[in-house]
Amino acid sequence: MLKNKKGLVFGIANNHSIAWGISKELAKNNAEIAIGYQNEILLKRVKPLSEEINSKILIECDFNNSNSINNAVSRIKEEWGTIDFIIHAVAFADKTELNGRYIDTTKDNFINCLDISCFSLTSLAKAFEPIMNNGGSILTLTFYGSNKVIPNYNLMGVAKAALETSVKYLSVDLGANNIRVNAISAGPMRTIAGAAINNAREVFKFTEKHSALKRNAKLDEIGKSALYFISDLSSAVTGEVHYVDCGYNITGMPNNN
Repeated sequence: MLKNKKGLVFGIANNHSIAWGISKELAKNNAEIAIGYQNEILLKRVKPLSEEINSKILIECDFNNSNSINNAVSRIKEEWGTIDFIIHAVAFADKTELNGRYIDTTKDNFINCLDISCFSLTSLAKAFEPIMNNGGSILTLTFYGSNKVIPNYNLMGVAKAALETSVKYLSVDLGANNIRVNAISAGPMRTIAGAAINNAREVFKFTEKHSALKRNAKLDEIGKSALYFISDLSSAVTGEVHYVDCGYNITGMPNNN
């Protein structure tokens, strides 16, 4: 399905990462993948995974460094010339401030969280727009905490709300070039990012019990949904937030019978 398509994935931390599940599915469908990593520590985890999907391009890209994204663009131009898709699976907030009350969030943490978790998507879209092919696709990851209050999700919920709105505005800005921008709202996953939430296990068990399918989504299922958004199957779909959470988001009040 993705033969001759080339793209860049940001956000792989280990083999439990949603970005890894997506990368595996895209590679299985013949996509050529480059991987962006934050630093040397993550490179040690990412390199063995890159070999599994035959990814030959590894690019250091730290969103805290204003030159990093431009350097990534230059590397892609050098290697491929143009690009067909970007996976943005990056978010960050001070773990100590995710616990407790949102009202106690510090200004520095707020700015840093919104910069890395949300504005980085806009920065990527702007930087890569000139070399993105007609029919290109940008996909990011969000979570239900953007719409409803999830205990200890706090500032990250605000960042994801901003991210989802960014998807809508970016889809209009890039639509004239036939570049689509969408988001997947994944259910709770056993990932490094998920573990940063204080009550992650309780949330996982609750959504498993009360989702329509009585379970949580699997990594490969999120990968398959990403495949749809990256492929031409979704050529008329943009600006959407697509839930892959086994139907938990439709539940208004749990049925305990």
